[in-house]
Amino acid sequence: MAGGGFTSGAAGGEFEAKITPIVIISCIMAATGGLMFGYDVGVSGGVTSMAPFLKKFFPTVYRKTVEEKELDSNYCKYDNQGLQLFTSSLYLAGLVATFFASYTTRRLGRRLTMLIAGFFFLCGVVLNAAAQDLAMLIVGRILLGCGVGFANQAVPVFLSEIAPSRIRGALNILFQLNVTIGILFANLVNYGTNKIKGGWGWRLSLGLAGIPAVLLTVGALLVVDTPNSLIERGRLEEGKAVLKKIRGTDNIEPEFLELVEASRVAKEVKHPFRNLLKRRNRPQIVISIALQIFQQFTGINAIMFYAPVLFSTVGFGNDAALYSAVITGAVNVLSTVVSIYSVDKLGRRLLLLEAGVQMFLSQVVIAIILGIKVKDDSNDLSKGFAVLVVVLVCTFVSSFAWSWGPLGWLIPSETFPLETRSAGQSVTVCVNLLFTFVIAQAFLSMLCHFKFGIFLFFSGWVFIMSFFVLFLLPETKNVPIEEMTERVWKQHWFWKRFIDDDYTADEKVANVSNGYDPASRL
Repeated sequence: MAGGGFTSGAAGGEFEAKITPIVIISCIMAATGGLMFGYDVGVSGGVTSMAPFLKKFFPTVYRKTVEEKELDSNYCKYDNQGLQLFTSSLYLAGLVATFFASYTTRRLGRRLTMLIAGFFFLCGVVLNAAAQDLAMLIVGRILLGCGVGFANQAVPVFLSEIAPSRIRGALNILFQLNVTIGILFANLVNYGTNKIKGGWGWRLSLGLAGIPAVLLTVGALLVVDTPNSLIERGRLEEGKAVLKKIRGTDNIEPEFLELVEASRVAKEVKHPFRNLLKRRNRPQIVISIALQIFQQFTGINAIMFYAPVLFSTVGFGNDAALYSAVITGAVNVLSTVVSIYSVDKLGRRLLLLEAGVQMFLSQVVIAIILGIKVKDDSNDLSKGFAVLVVVLVCTFVSSFAWSWGPLGWLIPSETFPLETRSAGQSVTVCVNLLFTFVIAQAFLSMLCHFKFGIFLFFSGWVFIMSFFVLFLLPETKNVPIEEMTERVWKQHWFWKRFIDDDYTADEKVANVSNGYDPASRL
Protein backbone atom coordinates (compact mmCIF):
# COMPACT_ATOMS: atom_id res chain seq x y z
CA MET A 1 0.00 0.00 0.00
CA ALA A 2 1.43 3.33 -1.04
CA GLY A 3 1.66 6.45 1.02
CA GLY A 4 0.79 4.83 4.32
CA GLY A 5 -2.91 4.78 3.44
CA PHE A 6 -5.27 2.08 2.27
CA THR A 7 -7.09 1.62 -1.00
CA SER A 8 -10.71 2.66 -1.12
CA GLY A 9 -12.60 0.73 -3.73
CA ALA A 10 -15.67 2.87 -3.38
CA ALA A 11 -13.97 6.20 -3.59
CA GLY A 12 -11.39 5.08 -6.11
CA GLY A 13 -8.53 6.71 -4.17
CA GLU A 14 -6.77 6.30 -0.86
CA PHE A 15 -7.60 7.13 2.72
CA GLU A 16 -4.54 8.58 4.41
CA ALA A 17 -3.78 6.89 7.71
CA LYS A 18 -0.58 7.05 9.72
CA ILE A 19 0.07 4.58 12.50
CA THR A 20 -0.27 7.11 15.30
CA PRO A 21 0.71 6.66 18.97
CA ILE A 22 -2.88 7.30 20.08
CA VAL A 23 -4.10 4.34 17.97
CA ILE A 24 -1.46 2.01 19.40
CA ILE A 25 -2.06 3.16 23.00
CA SER A 26 -5.86 2.99 22.63
CA CYS A 27 -5.68 -0.52 21.22
CA ILE A 28 -3.31 -1.71 23.97
CA MET A 29 -5.56 -0.28 26.69
CA ALA A 30 -8.74 -1.69 25.14
CA ALA A 31 -7.20 -5.11 24.60
CA THR A 32 -6.74 -5.53 28.38
CA GLY A 33 -10.33 -6.84 28.24
CA GLY A 34 -8.73 -9.94 26.74
CA LEU A 35 -6.30 -10.08 29.68
CA MET A 36 -9.22 -10.39 32.08
CA PHE A 37 -10.95 -13.02 29.95
CA GLY A 38 -7.74 -15.05 29.67
CA TYR A 39 -7.04 -14.87 33.39
CA ASP A 40 -10.54 -16.18 34.15
CA VAL A 41 -10.06 -19.05 31.69
CA GLY A 42 -6.66 -19.99 33.15
CA VAL A 43 -7.32 -19.54 36.85
CA SER A 44 -10.35 -21.84 37.08
CA GLY A 45 -8.46 -24.93 35.93
CA GLY A 46 -5.66 -24.27 38.42
CA VAL A 47 -7.75 -23.71 41.52
CA THR A 48 -9.94 -26.73 40.74
CA SER A 49 -6.83 -28.92 41.00
CA MET A 50 -5.86 -27.45 44.43
CA ALA A 51 -6.73 -29.71 47.37
CA PRO A 52 -7.73 -26.92 49.84
CA PHE A 53 -10.14 -25.41 47.28
CA LEU A 54 -11.70 -28.80 46.51
CA LYS A 55 -11.96 -29.66 50.22
CA LYS A 56 -13.86 -26.41 50.97
CA PHE A 57 -16.23 -26.26 48.00
CA PHE A 58 -16.26 -29.72 46.38
CA PRO A 59 -15.64 -32.32 49.12
CA THR A 60 -16.91 -35.19 46.91
CA VAL A 61 -14.24 -34.48 44.29
CA TYR A 62 -11.65 -34.01 47.05
CA ARG A 63 -12.37 -37.48 48.41
CA LYS A 64 -12.09 -38.99 44.91
CA THR A 65 -8.77 -37.30 44.12
CA VAL A 66 -7.06 -37.45 47.49
CA GLU A 67 -8.65 -39.99 49.82
CA GLU A 68 -10.13 -42.57 47.44
CA LYS A 69 -8.02 -42.14 44.31
CA GLU A 70 -7.20 -45.82 44.07
CA LEU A 71 -10.92 -46.67 43.82
CA ASP A 72 -11.80 -44.41 40.88
CA SER A 73 -11.03 -44.40 37.17
CA ASN A 74 -8.13 -42.18 36.12
CA TYR A 75 -10.42 -40.47 33.64
CA CYS A 76 -13.40 -39.97 35.99
CA LYS A 77 -12.02 -38.61 39.25
CA TYR A 78 -12.88 -34.98 38.37
CA ASP A 79 -16.29 -35.77 36.86
CA ASN A 80 -18.59 -33.55 38.93
CA GLN A 81 -21.37 -31.26 37.66
CA GLY A 82 -20.87 -28.71 40.46
CA LEU A 83 -17.17 -28.41 39.67
CA GLN A 84 -17.97 -27.94 36.00
CA LEU A 85 -20.63 -25.34 36.91
CA PHE A 86 -17.97 -23.30 38.74
CA THR A 87 -16.11 -22.99 35.44
CA SER A 88 -19.05 -22.78 33.04
CA SER A 89 -21.32 -20.37 34.98
CA LEU A 90 -19.08 -17.51 33.84
CA TYR A 91 -19.81 -18.25 30.19
CA LEU A 92 -23.55 -18.71 30.69
CA ALA A 93 -23.71 -15.28 32.38
CA GLY A 94 -21.64 -13.80 29.56
CA LEU A 95 -24.08 -15.24 27.03
CA VAL A 96 -27.00 -13.38 28.65
CA ALA A 97 -24.99 -10.17 29.21
CA THR A 98 -23.99 -9.88 25.56
CA PHE A 99 -27.58 -9.01 24.54
CA PHE A 100 -27.51 -6.00 26.88
CA ALA A 101 -23.98 -5.20 25.71
CA SER A 102 -25.19 -4.99 22.11
CA TYR A 103 -27.55 -2.17 23.12
CA THR A 104 -24.91 -0.26 25.12
CA THR A 105 -22.30 -0.67 22.37
CA ARG A 106 -24.61 0.93 19.84
CA ARG A 107 -26.37 3.53 22.00
CA LEU A 108 -23.70 4.47 24.56
CA GLY A 109 -20.55 3.70 22.60
CA ARG A 110 -17.73 1.17 22.65
CA ARG A 111 -15.77 3.00 25.37
CA LEU A 112 -18.59 3.13 27.95
CA THR A 113 -19.39 -0.54 27.31
CA MET A 114 -15.77 -1.42 28.19
CA LEU A 115 -16.11 0.66 31.38
CA ILE A 116 -19.24 -1.31 32.37
CA ALA A 117 -17.27 -4.54 31.75
CA GLY A 118 -14.51 -3.32 34.09
CA PHE A 119 -17.08 -2.60 36.84
CA PHE A 120 -18.55 -6.12 36.59
CA PHE A 121 -15.07 -7.65 36.66
CA LEU A 122 -14.12 -5.76 39.83
CA CYS A 123 -17.30 -6.82 41.67
CA GLY A 124 -16.84 -10.46 40.62
CA VAL A 125 -13.21 -10.54 41.76
CA VAL A 126 -14.11 -9.27 45.26
CA LEU A 127 -16.83 -11.92 45.72
CA ASN A 128 -14.64 -14.77 44.45
CA ALA A 129 -11.61 -13.90 46.57
CA ALA A 130 -13.77 -13.57 49.70
CA ALA A 131 -16.05 -16.58 48.96
CA GLN A 132 -17.26 -18.46 52.05
CA ASP A 133 -19.54 -20.96 50.31
CA LEU A 134 -20.33 -22.32 46.85
CA ALA A 135 -23.21 -19.87 46.28
CA MET A 136 -20.92 -16.86 46.85
CA LEU A 137 -18.34 -18.40 44.55
CA ILE A 138 -20.87 -18.94 41.74
CA VAL A 139 -22.34 -15.41 42.08
CA GLY A 140 -18.82 -14.02 41.74
CA ARG A 141 -18.28 -16.09 38.60
CA ILE A 142 -21.61 -14.86 37.20
CA LEU A 143 -20.54 -11.22 37.68
CA LEU A 144 -17.24 -12.01 35.96
CA GLY A 145 -19.29 -13.56 33.17
CA CYS A 146 -21.24 -10.32 32.75
CA GLY A 147 -17.91 -8.54 32.40
CA VAL A 148 -16.82 -11.05 29.76
CA GLY A 149 -20.07 -10.48 27.82
CA PHE A 150 -19.62 -6.70 27.76
CA ALA A 151 -15.87 -6.78 27.07
CA ASN A 152 -16.05 -9.37 24.30
CA GLN A 153 -18.82 -7.36 22.67
CA ALA A 154 -17.07 -3.99 22.72
CA VAL A 155 -13.33 -4.66 22.46
CA PRO A 156 -13.07 -6.48 19.08
CA VAL A 157 -15.38 -3.89 17.44
CA PHE A 158 -13.39 -1.02 19.02
CA LEU A 159 -10.11 -2.46 17.73
CA SER A 160 -11.43 -3.09 14.21
CA GLU A 161 -12.88 0.42 13.90
CA ILE A 162 -9.98 2.42 15.28
CA ALA A 163 -7.20 0.67 13.34
CA PRO A 164 -6.07 1.53 9.78
CA SER A 165 -7.01 -1.39 7.54
CA ARG A 166 -3.46 -2.43 6.67
CA ILE A 167 -2.71 -3.23 10.33
CA ARG A 168 -6.28 -3.97 11.45
CA GLY A 169 -5.57 -7.69 11.76
CA ALA A 170 -2.46 -7.17 13.88
CA LEU A 171 -4.11 -4.65 16.24
CA ASN A 172 -7.27 -6.73 16.58
CA ILE A 173 -5.16 -9.74 17.56
CA LEU A 174 -3.91 -7.72 20.53
CA PHE A 175 -7.18 -8.83 22.15
CA GLN A 176 -6.32 -12.50 21.65
CA LEU A 177 -2.69 -11.88 22.66
CA ASN A 178 -3.96 -10.47 25.95
CA VAL A 179 -6.21 -13.52 26.36
CA THR A 180 -3.14 -15.77 26.07
CA ILE A 181 -1.06 -13.55 28.40
CA GLY A 182 -3.93 -13.71 30.90
CA ILE A 183 -3.96 -17.52 30.72
CA LEU A 184 -0.16 -17.65 31.21
CA PHE A 185 -0.33 -15.17 34.11
CA ALA A 186 -3.05 -17.31 35.74
CA ASN A 187 -0.99 -20.49 35.30
CA LEU A 188 2.08 -18.85 36.86
CA VAL A 189 -0.01 -17.52 39.77
CA ASN A 190 -1.59 -20.95 40.32
CA TYR A 191 1.84 -22.61 40.32
CA GLY A 192 3.03 -20.17 43.00
CA THR A 193 -0.09 -20.07 45.18
CA ASN A 194 -0.36 -23.88 45.22
CA LYS A 195 2.83 -23.90 47.35
CA ILE A 196 1.40 -21.53 49.99
CA LYS A 197 0.93 -23.25 53.34
CA GLY A 198 -2.33 -22.70 55.17
CA GLY A 199 -4.72 -23.52 52.34
CA TRP A 200 -5.54 -19.95 51.27
CA GLY A 201 -3.52 -19.88 48.05
CA TRP A 202 -6.66 -20.25 45.92
CA ARG A 203 -7.99 -16.96 47.36
CA LEU A 204 -4.89 -15.17 46.12
CA SER A 205 -5.27 -16.80 42.69
CA LEU A 206 -8.86 -15.59 42.38
CA GLY A 207 -8.09 -12.18 43.93
CA LEU A 208 -5.22 -11.32 41.57
CA ALA A 209 -7.80 -11.16 38.78
CA GLY A 210 -8.24 -7.63 40.19
CA ILE A 211 -5.06 -6.53 38.35
CA PRO A 212 -6.43 -6.97 34.79
CA ALA A 213 -9.84 -5.74 36.02
CA VAL A 214 -8.29 -2.44 37.17
CA LEU A 215 -6.27 -2.14 33.94
CA LEU A 216 -9.41 -2.51 31.82
CA THR A 217 -11.36 0.02 33.92
CA VAL A 218 -8.54 2.60 33.82
CA GLY A 219 -8.00 1.90 30.11
CA ALA A 220 -11.68 2.52 29.34
CA LEU A 221 -11.45 5.89 31.14
CA LEU A 222 -8.40 6.95 29.11
CA VAL A 223 -9.22 5.88 25.53
CA VAL A 224 -11.27 7.86 23.00
CA ASP A 225 -14.40 6.36 21.45
CA THR A 226 -14.20 5.33 17.80
CA PRO A 227 -15.19 7.79 15.02
CA ASN A 228 -17.64 5.16 13.74
CA SER A 229 -19.43 5.09 17.09
CA LEU A 230 -19.47 8.88 17.54
CA ILE A 231 -20.82 9.46 14.02
CA GLU A 232 -23.38 6.67 14.46
CA ARG A 233 -24.67 8.51 17.54
CA GLY A 234 -24.92 11.85 15.67
CA ARG A 235 -21.78 13.50 17.11
CA LEU A 236 -20.33 14.34 13.69
CA GLU A 237 -17.87 17.10 14.64
CA GLU A 238 -16.48 15.10 17.56
CA GLY A 239 -16.18 12.05 15.29
CA LYS A 240 -14.34 14.13 12.70
CA ALA A 241 -11.93 15.51 15.32
CA VAL A 242 -11.20 12.01 16.67
CA LEU A 243 -10.69 10.68 13.13
CA LYS A 244 -8.17 13.48 12.48
CA LYS A 245 -6.35 12.64 15.71
CA ILE A 246 -6.14 8.87 15.22
CA ARG A 247 -5.21 9.06 11.51
CA GLY A 248 -2.52 11.70 12.10
CA THR A 249 -3.56 13.79 9.09
CA ASP A 250 -5.97 16.60 8.17
CA ASN A 251 -6.92 14.85 4.94
CA ILE A 252 -9.66 12.66 6.39
CA GLU A 253 -12.61 13.97 4.36
CA PRO A 254 -13.00 10.89 2.07
CA GLU A 255 -12.98 8.47 5.02
CA PHE A 256 -15.23 10.77 7.07
CA LEU A 257 -17.80 10.94 4.26
CA GLU A 258 -17.77 7.15 3.93
CA LEU A 259 -18.38 6.80 7.68
CA VAL A 260 -21.21 9.35 7.53
CA GLU A 261 -22.78 7.43 4.64
CA ALA A 262 -22.41 4.11 6.49
CA SER A 263 -24.03 5.75 9.53
CA ARG A 264 -26.92 7.06 7.40
CA VAL A 265 -27.60 3.55 6.12
CA ALA A 266 -27.27 2.16 9.66
CA LYS A 267 -29.85 4.61 11.05
CA GLU A 268 -32.42 3.40 8.53
CA VAL A 269 -32.21 -0.02 10.15
CA LYS A 270 -34.64 0.13 13.07
CA HIS A 271 -34.29 -3.53 14.06
CA PRO A 272 -30.66 -4.63 13.62
CA PHE A 273 -31.25 -8.16 14.93
CA ARG A 274 -34.15 -8.67 12.53
CA ASN A 275 -32.02 -7.17 9.76
CA LEU A 276 -29.37 -9.82 10.41
CA LEU A 277 -31.81 -12.44 9.12
CA LYS A 278 -32.16 -10.74 5.72
CA ARG A 279 -30.71 -12.59 2.76
CA ARG A 280 -27.92 -10.07 2.12
CA ASN A 281 -26.56 -10.62 5.64
CA ARG A 282 -26.58 -14.40 5.32
CA PRO A 283 -22.84 -14.76 4.48
CA GLN A 284 -21.63 -12.73 7.48
CA ILE A 285 -23.97 -14.35 10.01
CA VAL A 286 -23.34 -17.92 8.79
CA ILE A 287 -19.57 -17.46 8.81
CA SER A 288 -19.58 -15.73 12.21
CA ILE A 289 -21.68 -18.45 13.84
CA ALA A 290 -19.68 -21.25 12.18
CA LEU A 291 -16.36 -19.74 13.29
CA GLN A 292 -17.49 -19.56 16.93
CA ILE A 293 -18.79 -23.14 16.97
CA PHE A 294 -15.69 -24.44 15.24
CA GLN A 295 -13.39 -22.44 17.54
CA GLN A 296 -14.80 -24.23 20.59
CA PHE A 297 -14.85 -27.64 18.92
CA THR A 298 -11.14 -27.49 18.22
CA GLY A 299 -11.00 -28.56 21.88
CA ILE A 300 -8.80 -25.63 22.90
CA ASN A 301 -10.87 -24.38 25.81
CA ALA A 302 -11.22 -27.90 27.15
CA ILE A 303 -7.43 -28.02 27.30
CA MET A 304 -6.93 -24.47 28.61
CA PHE A 305 -9.71 -24.62 31.28
CA TYR A 306 -8.63 -27.94 32.61
CA ALA A 307 -4.92 -28.17 31.64
CA PRO A 308 -3.75 -28.95 35.22
CA VAL A 309 -6.64 -31.40 35.70
CA LEU A 310 -5.94 -33.00 32.30
CA PHE A 311 -2.22 -33.43 32.98
CA SER A 312 -3.00 -34.74 36.46
CA THR A 313 -5.42 -37.26 34.91
CA VAL A 314 -2.79 -38.65 32.53
CA GLY A 315 -0.37 -39.21 35.36
CA PHE A 316 1.48 -36.00 36.21
CA GLY A 317 1.76 -35.04 39.88
CA ASN A 318 -0.06 -31.88 41.01
CA ASP A 319 3.02 -29.63 40.79
CA ALA A 320 4.04 -31.17 37.47
CA ALA A 321 0.51 -30.67 36.11
CA LEU A 322 0.54 -26.96 36.98
CA TYR A 323 4.07 -26.63 35.60
CA SER A 324 3.00 -28.25 32.31
CA ALA A 325 0.07 -25.84 32.13
CA VAL A 326 2.54 -22.95 32.46
CA ILE A 327 4.51 -24.33 29.50
CA THR A 328 1.42 -24.58 27.29
CA GLY A 329 0.41 -21.06 28.38
CA ALA A 330 3.82 -19.68 27.33
CA VAL A 331 3.56 -21.43 23.95
CA ASN A 332 0.10 -19.90 23.55
CA VAL A 333 1.47 -16.36 24.04
CA LEU A 334 4.47 -16.78 21.70
CA SER A 335 2.36 -18.32 18.94
CA THR A 336 -0.16 -15.49 19.12
CA VAL A 337 2.72 -13.07 18.48
CA VAL A 338 3.41 -15.06 15.28
CA SER A 339 -0.17 -14.33 14.22
CA ILE A 340 0.25 -10.58 14.81
CA TYR A 341 3.17 -10.49 12.38
CA SER A 342 1.68 -12.82 9.77
CA VAL A 343 -2.09 -12.19 9.61
CA ASP A 344 -1.90 -9.09 7.40
CA LYS A 345 0.86 -10.58 5.25
CA LEU A 346 -0.13 -14.23 4.75
CA GLY A 347 -3.87 -13.67 5.14
CA ARG A 348 -6.56 -15.31 7.25
CA ARG A 349 -7.25 -18.39 5.12
CA LEU A 350 -3.66 -19.66 4.93
CA LEU A 351 -3.20 -19.50 8.70
CA LEU A 352 -6.47 -21.38 9.32
CA LEU A 353 -5.70 -24.12 6.77
CA GLU A 354 -2.13 -24.73 7.98
CA ALA A 355 -3.32 -24.88 11.58
CA GLY A 356 -6.02 -27.39 10.66
CA VAL A 357 -3.39 -29.90 9.52
CA GLN A 358 -1.21 -29.31 12.61
CA MET A 359 -4.09 -29.58 15.10
CA PHE A 360 -5.52 -32.71 13.47
CA LEU A 361 -2.23 -34.63 13.52
CA SER A 362 -1.26 -33.64 17.07
CA GLN A 363 -4.65 -34.67 18.53
CA VAL A 364 -4.66 -38.04 16.74
CA VAL A 365 -1.17 -38.86 18.08
CA ILE A 366 -2.14 -37.79 21.63
CA ALA A 367 -5.18 -40.11 21.45
CA ILE A 368 -2.99 -43.04 20.32
CA ILE A 369 -0.44 -42.52 23.14
CA LEU A 370 -3.10 -42.18 25.86
CA GLY A 371 -5.07 -45.13 24.43
CA ILE A 372 -2.06 -47.40 24.74
CA LYS A 373 -0.51 -46.08 27.96
CA VAL A 374 -3.29 -44.75 30.24
CA LYS A 375 -5.96 -47.23 31.37
CA ASP A 376 -8.90 -46.77 33.73
CA ASP A 377 -7.11 -48.16 36.73
CA SER A 378 -3.44 -48.10 35.75
CA ASN A 379 -1.03 -45.56 34.38
CA ASP A 380 2.04 -46.65 32.42
CA LEU A 381 2.91 -43.17 31.14
CA SER A 382 6.70 -43.07 31.45
CA LYS A 383 8.58 -39.78 31.70
CA GLY A 384 9.43 -39.91 27.98
CA PHE A 385 5.82 -40.37 26.92
CA ALA A 386 4.63 -37.74 29.42
CA VAL A 387 7.04 -35.21 27.87
CA LEU A 388 5.82 -36.22 24.40
CA VAL A 389 2.18 -35.57 25.44
CA VAL A 390 3.16 -32.08 26.65
CA VAL A 391 5.04 -31.41 23.37
CA LEU A 392 2.02 -32.53 21.33
CA VAL A 393 -0.36 -30.42 23.41
CA CYS A 394 2.00 -27.46 22.82
CA THR A 395 2.00 -28.23 19.07
CA PHE A 396 -1.78 -28.16 19.13
CA VAL A 397 -1.95 -24.99 21.24
CA SER A 398 0.59 -23.15 19.04
CA SER A 399 -1.34 -23.83 15.84
CA PHE A 400 -4.59 -22.72 17.46
CA ALA A 401 -2.96 -19.56 18.83
CA TRP A 402 -1.94 -18.26 15.41
CA SER A 403 -5.19 -19.25 13.70
CA TRP A 404 -8.57 -20.12 15.22
CA GLY A 405 -7.87 -18.24 18.46
CA PRO A 406 -7.40 -14.70 17.12
CA LEU A 407 -9.13 -15.13 13.76
CA GLY A 408 -12.33 -16.47 15.31
CA TRP A 409 -12.75 -12.96 16.79
CA LEU A 410 -11.09 -10.90 14.05
CA ILE A 411 -13.06 -12.10 11.01
CA PRO A 412 -16.60 -11.51 12.43
CA SER A 413 -15.62 -8.07 13.79
CA GLU A 414 -14.41 -6.88 10.37
CA THR A 415 -17.08 -8.33 8.07
CA PHE A 416 -20.43 -6.92 9.30
CA PRO A 417 -21.62 -3.60 7.83
CA LEU A 418 -22.09 -0.75 10.33
CA GLU A 419 -25.89 -1.12 10.45
CA THR A 420 -25.65 -4.65 11.83
CA ARG A 421 -22.18 -4.55 13.42
CA SER A 422 -23.25 -4.36 17.08
CA ALA A 423 -26.00 -6.95 16.56
CA GLY A 424 -23.64 -9.18 14.58
CA GLN A 425 -20.93 -8.95 17.22
CA SER A 426 -23.55 -9.72 19.87
CA VAL A 427 -24.58 -12.91 18.05
CA THR A 428 -20.90 -13.79 17.59
CA VAL A 429 -20.13 -13.41 21.31
CA CYS A 430 -23.37 -15.16 22.29
CA VAL A 431 -22.67 -18.23 20.14
CA ASN A 432 -19.06 -18.32 21.35
CA LEU A 433 -20.08 -18.20 25.01
CA LEU A 434 -22.90 -20.70 24.49
CA PHE A 435 -20.53 -23.31 23.07
CA THR A 436 -17.81 -22.38 25.56
CA PHE A 437 -20.39 -23.09 28.28
CA VAL A 438 -21.34 -26.41 26.65
CA ILE A 439 -17.70 -27.54 26.45
CA ALA A 440 -16.86 -26.29 29.97
CA GLN A 441 -19.90 -27.99 31.49
CA ALA A 442 -19.46 -31.25 29.59
CA PHE A 443 -15.70 -31.75 29.21
CA LEU A 444 -14.90 -33.59 32.45
CA SER A 445 -17.90 -35.89 31.90
CA MET A 446 -16.84 -36.40 28.28
CA LEU A 447 -13.31 -37.21 29.47
CA CYS A 448 -14.79 -39.80 31.84
CA HIS A 449 -16.86 -41.49 29.12
CA PHE A 450 -14.77 -40.95 25.96
CA LYS A 451 -11.42 -41.39 27.76
CA PHE A 452 -8.59 -40.96 25.21
CA GLY A 453 -11.25 -40.80 22.47
CA ILE A 454 -11.96 -37.19 23.50
CA PHE A 455 -9.00 -36.16 21.33
CA LEU A 456 -10.33 -38.15 18.35
CA PHE A 457 -13.69 -36.41 18.83
CA PHE A 458 -12.10 -32.96 18.58
CA SER A 459 -9.78 -33.96 15.71
CA GLY A 460 -12.85 -34.99 13.69
CA TRP A 461 -14.24 -31.49 14.13
CA VAL A 462 -10.90 -29.97 13.06
CA PHE A 463 -11.13 -31.98 9.82
CA ILE A 464 -14.66 -30.65 9.14
CA MET A 465 -13.80 -27.00 9.88
CA SER A 466 -10.77 -27.08 7.60
CA PHE A 467 -13.00 -28.02 4.66
CA PHE A 468 -15.36 -25.17 5.60
CA VAL A 469 -12.47 -22.70 5.44
CA LEU A 470 -11.21 -24.13 2.15
CA PHE A 471 -14.49 -23.70 0.30
CA LEU A 472 -16.58 -21.07 2.10
CA LEU A 473 -14.35 -18.56 3.90
CA PRO A 474 -13.24 -15.60 1.73
CA GLU A 475 -10.01 -13.66 2.32
CA THR A 476 -10.53 -10.31 4.11
CA LYS A 477 -6.88 -9.23 4.36
CA ASN A 478 -6.29 -5.48 3.76
CA VAL A 479 -9.91 -4.74 2.76
CA PRO A 480 -11.32 -1.51 4.32
CA ILE A 481 -13.99 -2.45 6.83
CA GLU A 482 -16.84 -0.51 5.18
CA GLU A 483 -16.10 -2.06 1.76
CA MET A 484 -16.41 -5.74 2.59
CA THR A 485 -19.70 -6.15 0.71
CA GLU A 486 -18.38 -4.83 -2.61
CA ARG A 487 -14.88 -6.28 -2.48
CA VAL A 488 -15.38 -9.57 -0.64
CA TRP A 489 -18.93 -10.92 -0.59
CA LYS A 490 -19.93 -9.86 -4.10
CA GLN A 491 -16.75 -11.47 -5.48
CA HIS A 492 -17.05 -14.84 -3.70
CA TRP A 493 -18.11 -17.84 -5.84
CA PHE A 494 -20.79 -18.97 -3.37
CA TRP A 495 -21.80 -15.98 -1.23
CA LYS A 496 -22.32 -13.49 -4.11
CA ARG A 497 -25.72 -15.00 -4.90
CA PHE A 498 -27.00 -13.80 -1.51
CA ILE A 499 -25.73 -10.24 -1.96
CA ASP A 500 -26.65 -9.33 -5.55
CA ASP A 501 -30.26 -10.56 -5.65
CA ASP A 502 -31.29 -9.08 -2.32
CA TYR A 503 -29.55 -5.77 -2.95
CA THR A 504 -31.24 -5.15 -6.29
CA ALA A 505 -34.64 -6.11 -4.89
CA ASP A 506 -34.63 -4.12 -1.66
CA GLU A 507 -31.77 -1.72 -1.20
CA LYS A 508 -31.81 -0.04 -4.59
CA VAL A 509 -35.46 0.95 -4.24
CA ALA A 510 -34.87 2.22 -0.70
CA ASN A 511 -31.77 4.18 -1.67
CA VAL A 512 -33.38 5.82 -4.71
CA SER A 513 -36.45 6.77 -2.69
CA ASN A 514 -34.10 8.47 -0.22
CA GLY A 515 -32.38 10.36 -3.02
CA TYR A 516 -29.23 8.25 -2.91
CA ASP A 517 -27.83 6.37 -5.86
CA PRO A 518 -24.81 4.15 -5.11
CA ALA A 519 -23.75 4.33 -8.73
CA SER A 520 -23.03 8.05 -8.29
CA ARG A 521 -20.09 7.18 -6.03
CA LEU A 522 -18.35 4.99 -8.60
